[in-house]
Amino acid sequence: MFQGILIDKDDSGYRATLQEINDDQLPEGDVTVRVAYSTLNFKDGLAITGSSPVVRKFPMVPGIDLAGTVEVSGHPDYKVGDQVVLNGWGVGEGHWGGLAQKARLNGDWLIPLPKAFTAAQAMAIGTAGYTAMLSILALEHNGVTPDQGEVLVTGANGGVGSFAIALLSKLGYRVVASTGRTSEHDYLKQLGASEIIDRATLSEAGKPLAKERWAAVIDSVGSHTLANACASTKANGTVAACGLAQGMDFPASVAPFILRGVTLAGINSVTQPKAKRILAWNRLAKDLDFALLPLISHEIGLCDVIEAAPRLLAGQLRGRVVVDVNR
Repeated sequence: MFQGILIDKDDSGYRATLQEINDDQLPEGDVTVRVAYSTLNFKDGLAITGSSPVVRKFPMVPGIDLAGTVEVSGHPDYKVGDQVVLNGWGVGEGHWGGLAQKARLNGDWLIPLPKAFTAAQAMAIGTAGYTAMLSILALEHNGVTPDQGEVLVTGANGGVGSFAIALLSKLGYRVVASTGRTSEHDYLKQLGASEIIDRATLSEAGKPLAKERWAAVIDSVGSHTLANACASTKANGTVAACGLAQGMDFPASVAPFILRGVTLAGINSVTQPKAKRILAWNRLAKDLDFALLPLISHEIGLCDVIEAAPRLLAGQLRGRVVVDVNR
């Protein structure tokens, strides 16, 4: 038996509860992991509250991230005692995820936990930091360098935004952070933001083309914010789109792409090849200032997750929420 959050939907309605789960209830997989830490992400908040149809089958254990120790393995790459980390692959949506003390998984979804990180540090980074690094790799692939000008980070107070600011700043870029929370300006400055702008300047319908300002953009917001970011990106700049906090719509014009040569790079953090996942985590080990992790993240217990989920969706929690599944 182990503890986990189980989401169910039946004639009684939709509910998420913390309960005892039998090992024989675990789904199929060739690696069983004793989970040490997981996270509470935006997608997990949607799943737990039922605010959006994230969960594709019931019952479901949410949690799109996990770090822990291999307990049973039928996979050639992993043996009992190995430390592993997982991001994405539909766990917490179509396959039981990390918000439980055990997980049974497809070993191809795992990568070894980099030696630079503890399990708790890896989850402080989690999908958010990993996505931020994938976004930076996309900018670098398109030739964006610090001497080309300012980089805009939208959704700056969220997990992806926080890590994007910290990483870009350490890499030498001048970062402009967009946020709607004036109370968080000091936090964003500590992460490395050179300037902070009000998200209202980007979040309403704008012009097809605006004054060129950004050498590049990392956007976790979508909708009008993404459209306006593209409209104000410099010629041959790159916009990395990795989120939809404002919405899935993209009310934009082709003008930035055909008149300025702007590249819109989509960031898929769910099903990256293993080599790309390992590259991103190795770059995080090299380029992230670990001293910022306590500033970006805070820890809760598994028993606190259900109460925290609606607060996360309401924007009341800053940065990353790390979950110690054993308390």
